[in-house]
Amino acid sequence: MEPHGDLNPDTDDLPLRANTNHILVRHYVLDMTVHFDSRVISSSVVLFLEPGSGVRTKAGAGDDIGHGTGDGAGTTDAGGSQERFASGFQQVDAIEDDTKGLEKVHGVEERDKAEFQVVADTDNIQSSHLWLTTNDSDFTLVLDCCDLDVSKVEELDITSVSAMLGLQPSERSEVYSLNPQAALIQRLISMPSSQWRQKHQLFSLCSRAPGAQDGSSLHFHRDKWSLQVRKKGVTSPQDFPRAVRICYETRPTGGSVRWTKDQDNRVCVYTAGSPINNRALFPCQEPPVAMSTWQATVRAPSECVVLMSGEEQAVPTEDGDTHFFIWNYYVTMAMPASTFTLAVGHWHQVTAEIPPALESGTLHSVSLPLRIISCSHADYPCRFTEWSAWSQRVIPHRVFSPVCLLQKAQIGVLKLLPRCLAAAHAVLGVHPFPRLDVLIVPAGFSSLGMASPHIIFLSQSVLCAGNPGSGDKGLSLCGSRICHEIAHSWFGLVIGARDWTEEWISEGFATCLEDIIWAQAQKLSLQETTEQFDLKALLRWRRLSDELQNSREELQVLRPNMEKTGQVSNSGSSTVKHALNPEKTFMQVHYLKGYFLLRFLASQVGEQQFIDFFRLFVKKYHGQLILSQLTSDQLVMLLELLLEESELSVASLCALQRTYSLQNQDAEVRHRWCELVVKHAYAQAYGDVEHFLVHDQAMGVYLYGELMVQEDAEQQAVARRCLSLVQEEMDQSARRVVEEMVL
Repeated sequence: MEPHGDLNPDTDDLPLRANTNHILVRHYVLDMTVHFDSRVISSSVVLFLEPGSGVRTKAGAGDDIGHGTGDGAGTTDAGGSQERFASGFQQVDAIEDDTKGLEKVHGVEERDKAEFQVVADTDNIQSSHLWLTTNDSDFTLVLDCCDLDVSKVEELDITSVSAMLGLQPSERSEVYSLNPQAALIQRLISMPSSQWRQKHQLFSLCSRAPGAQDGSSLHFHRDKWSLQVRKKGVTSPQDFPRAVRICYETRPTGGSVRWTKDQDNRVCVYTAGSPINNRALFPCQEPPVAMSTWQATVRAPSECVVLMSGEEQAVPTEDGDTHFFIWNYYVTMAMPASTFTLAVGHWHQVTAEIPPALESGTLHSVSLPLRIISCSHADYPCRFTEWSAWSQRVIPHRVFSPVCLLQKAQIGVLKLLPRCLAAAHAVLGVHPFPRLDVLIVPAGFSSLGMASPHIIFLSQSVLCAGNPGSGDKGLSLCGSRICHEIAHSWFGLVIGARDWTEEWISEGFATCLEDIIWAQAQKLSLQETTEQFDLKALLRWRRLSDELQNSREELQVLRPNMEKTGQVSNSGSSTVKHALNPEKTFMQVHYLKGYFLLRFLASQVGEQQFIDFFRLFVKKYHGQLILSQLTSDQLVMLLELLLEESELSVASLCALQRTYSLQNQDAEVRHRWCELVVKHAYAQAYGDVEHFLVHDQAMGVYLYGELMVQEDAEQQAVARRCLSLVQEEMDQSARRVVEEMVL
């Protein structure tokens, strides 16, 4: 296994240890039971894995396995009986009876008990009994994990699921014969999005398959930040099991979920948007590039409601053994595991009705495209390709709240939500997700709001203090916050940052769009909109100025990794700089600096043109992860514009060189950089000019002339020195031209 190097868990940087360049989780199947009495969630998670294409495989180009896309670019006790585990996803009835061996899913036979004994040294270190029998030459699956008590890790016998036999190739290759499990999982993962329902049924059936009966087992070791899994004798990701089940329990103090009481003094639990994300809820691959789909079964007391990231509204069924209710959710769009969200509590729903004015289209609406757009993302059932989605201005939505806040939720959230959804559609177009739940979370929630796929958490602080007859007075905070969180559906969720340190991509865009969408929802005039924008900008400038004066400089940088943004180790591991620093949690610099950058751009091109840019950006990049680095063509344009400036300070040139690592860019970029160095006599980078003239002779001819025309002795010496080094090997025509300029 690759060493973790300088990933130091004692600093304020968060380690992302998953080896996503070696192997990726393509789908998670979770089975959870919520125990309020002990404040734990007993659970199993099944990982469906695909080895990365960057790692050499034994399979040939036409074989059934080894087609990964690893671009680096994704024992329960009480409540965990085998019967309850087998009862999940009951809607799968057409092929469900074909599964073999379900009675052994959670059972451990006597001969196997020694294999799964757990040796626990400390709270942060845990190993299976036979972990020490493995060695570093065995391939290691590394998952991000903390504060979980793992009881068992096993390979699943997918060949026992008779419904999977339909995925067998008509002509079995040698590779299939050698590893039918891998071939079947690869074919399952590769099923097209048009067959997503069948695909999820098969994932569900496979997740309940018995453990592999080949006499071997999987061994695991858990430290503070990771869970490591090996199969003795398996040395490559291609030979590693493709379907792995992990049985575990969360801890009451685990950082990913918060056990508390709501405003009615009723117990509840929810994912609180912790800096460690979901690694204390289930073992997962946390780097954003590990895009995956998931489906989950959650058992909770019958009086509770379970809300989760999921594309369809769940209809609970009763578990006959425990009288708990069973809730099933799923997603078909691959997203980072950090976006998985769960909330279980005694909340009440207030039914929302869409006002006729919104349904009939009296608000300004985005026009329908002349043709359905062509998407650039991986295959999933995308709403941007559905005609019906383009005209759906208000998606189905629900609001949940404690009883004591129902009236305030009705006055504020319920009243504003359809207006804000319609306004967001008018500004940005298709809603990326088909439905939305909004939950008023407990008072201890440390933010005004948090957006996840299909669900928004709102703080009680945004609720208006008015009464039913007070009109829109006091709704500004609630409305603008709803608009901010809705904007995250586009910027933050369906378009995400490939490097978590670039929070500004999500928060800066959402803050900017918050104002635009809220003004649209209020139906403000142009003058009223301008005045509201200006006032918001002034308030934010004061807030940013105060923060810059009263916080450490290293926490104020939008791209703390600088030119290394987006870079990971050979295995795919990395760190999120300052993610564990409690001071950073409450800073708004990434909101405000990003907002002011975007407002500046809007002032340059015009408000409507900038909104048009947002729409085009969404159409092009939805379903993808992005970085803020400039492309080479953009860098060329930037440098050419800077060449038009009469003066540039040494500090500016130094920052430019350091930020964009210009000496390491392609020849077009380096050519403009050298021109800039010569024009402003930036002597510290004359070495870059010399290197360009020697190694890029095809492009450097006229750079000699620029060095000579400045009549700077040092620059002229550079030109003569470079000519003397290369003149013997130069093309005769080029040599004649250069000699005329230099000699």
